Amino acid sequence: MPYQITKAIHKIHKLKSRIRIIQGGTSAGKTIGIIAVLVDLAQRDEVPTITSIVSESFPHLKRGAMLDFLTLMSQQGYFKDKRWNKSDFTYTFETGSKIEFFSVDQPGKVRGPRRDRLFINEANNTPYETFDQLEVRTKEFIFIDYNPVSEFWVQENIINKRKDYDFLILTYKDNEGLDKRIVEAIEQRKDRKGWWQVYGLGELGEVEGKIYKDWQIIDDIHHHARLERYGLDFGYSNDPTAIIAIYYYDGGYLLDEVCFQKGLSNKQIADILNNQPPKLVIADSAEPKSIDEIKSYGINILPTEKGKDSVNNGIQLVQDQRISVTKRSINIIKEYRNYLWETDKEGKILNEPEHIFSHSMDAIRYALSSIIKKPNFKIPEPTKPVLGFYSDREMPF
Repeated sequence: MPYQITKAIHKIHKLKSRIRIIQGGTSAGKTIGIIAVLVDLAQRDEVPTITSIVSESFPHLKRGAMLDFLTLMSQQGYFKDKRWNKSDFTYTFETGSKIEFFSVDQPGKVRGPRRDRLFINEANNTPYETFDQLEVRTKEFIFIDYNPVSEFWVQENIINKRKDYDFLILTYKDNEGLDKRIVEAIEQRKDRKGWWQVYGLGELGEVEGKIYKDWQIIDDIHHHARLERYGLDFGYSNDPTAIIAIYYYDGGYLLDEVCFQKGLSNKQIADILNNQPPKLVIADSAEPKSIDEIKSYGINILPTEKGKDSVNNGIQLVQDQRISVTKRSINIIKEYRNYLWETDKEGKILNEPEHIFSHSMDAIRYALSSIIKKPNFKIPEPTKPVLGFYSDREMPF
């Protein structure tokens, strides 16, 4: 099915300045709209150009802007496999123009060859120094998009100091192709003032009630880190199954995403775990039948302990730890940034976390609660040997 030409795409196409800033709420069609415009330009070029699409990390890029690009190209019937360089992540159009993808955590790429056009996806996660290096190597124009959760360098260094920019706000209403159920989910949150201002109206604000504020992103698990647990939160059709590996190193806990995927059967979950180094799995106790079935496949798995205030006590326990998340754990990062306390109609923060963005958060809480609350917790011996390492599901290219 071809992409719908939305209001967002029409508005983005009208921007003409050197720097083109697109601020927007959730599901506003910012990223796909920018990509649609860049693809259109590349197909019309009379002289070959180079366009760079960048983001904070390669996992983030791969599951975000790059996936949108490949999906758009396929659905529009533009994609030709022979033109996609799978090692350089570069697509060459019949005009000779190229669109390349790289992450800004690669210094050699940031300070590398010049380009004609640039798109910085979710720029509020990219340092200003990186933008500075990229801009001086960009000939024509730069697209910048972001959710306005707080002020960052685009306000201070561009909007407040320069004149060579266009500024556009998009909301979910600019994306006519949005599923009605998503529209309903967004509009159900109108009474949450901070959330609605940022994600509903696309206006600059501060999302109130963030649960986790003190954590960091790291390149990888340190080779001396000790694997402690796996946390498992069950999903199926509507919610993803989240499996998180918990490591301990130098006084803090390192989190690594093993799986975050919808539609997994218990057998598939067991297969993933059987391809990990063996360690105790702590799972949601609300699914005893699933736990028993997974155990029957040789997985060392136990239910988490639940009781009065166990959720809030577990959250507090996690808040008290020094937490690091690997940069490939894109869904953990997304949920850490968006895990919020519920609020009432007056905007008062309630003592209960929202369900949205809670899947890996719950898995982490199950695992850490079993480690820290019960230091003498007896770990059963693994029932099966390790079979190898599970490789996160790759995109089909």
